[in-house]
Amino acid sequence: MVSEDILTAIPLGFFLSFMIGPVFFVLLETSVVKGFRAAVCFDLGAIIADIIFILIAYFSSYKLIEAIKDDPALFIFGGLVMLTYGIISLVKNKKAKKNIDPEDPAELAKTNYVSLFIKGFFLNFINIGVLGFWLAVLIAMGPQLQLQPTRMFTFFGSVILSYFIVDVGKILLAKQLRNYLTPKNILLIKKVISIILIISGVFLLSQGWFPKERKIVDKALEKLEQHESH
Repeated sequence: MVSEDILTAIPLGFFLSFMIGPVFFVLLETSVVKGFRAAVCFDLGAIIADIIFILIAYFSSYKLIEAIKDDPALFIFGGLVMLTYGIISLVKNKKAKKNIDPEDPAELAKTNYVSLFIKGFFLNFINIGVLGFWLAVLIAMGPQLQLQPTRMFTFFGSVILSYFIVDVGKILLAKQLRNYLTPKNILLIKKVISIILIISGVFLLSQGWFPKERKIVDKALEKLEQHESH
C-alpha cells in the first residue's frame, strides 16, 4: 500500500515540476545566471510555500475554498504584488549599465542565498492558484488514501520529493548554458523573466476581476461538497 501511494505520487511530482508559471521560469533563470546552489535555495523556498499550502488545505480546506471562491480580493492582491514586482525588475534591468560576468567570483559572491530562498517562497505563496491546485489534489486523493495521516504524509511527501529531484535535474541542465552567456544575454534573460512575471500578475488580476474563470476552485468545491454529502 505504501509503495502504491509512492508510485501514484511520483507522476504528480513530475507534472508539478513542469507546470509553466513564474516559479518555473525564475528557477531556470537563477540556475543559468547564479548557479546551482542559488537555484536550489530558490527552489527550497518555493517548496516550503507548497508544504504550507498542503498543510493549510489539509487542516481547513473547506473554509479556504469558500474564502477563495467568494473573495476575489485574494487573487487581486496576489496579482498586484506579482505585477509590481515584475515592473520593478524590468525597470531595474533597463537601467542596468554594468557588465555581468557569470564566471567572475566577485560577482558570484554577491549572491544572497537567504534572499533567493525568500524570493522562491514569495513568488509561490502569492499565487493563490497554487493553493487551489493543492486543494484539488487533496480532495481528489484524500478519499483514495482513506484520509489516513500516515498515507497522506507518504503521498504528499513523495510528491514534494519527486518534484524537488526533477527540479534539481532542470537546474543542472540549465546550468550548462552558463558557458554561453554574455553580459547582454544575462540582461535579456532577466528582462524576459520580468515580462513573464508581469503577464502572470495580469493573469491573477483577471481571475479576481472575472471570478467565473476560476474553474479549478469551483471544481474543488463541488468535489468537496459531494464527498461530505456521502
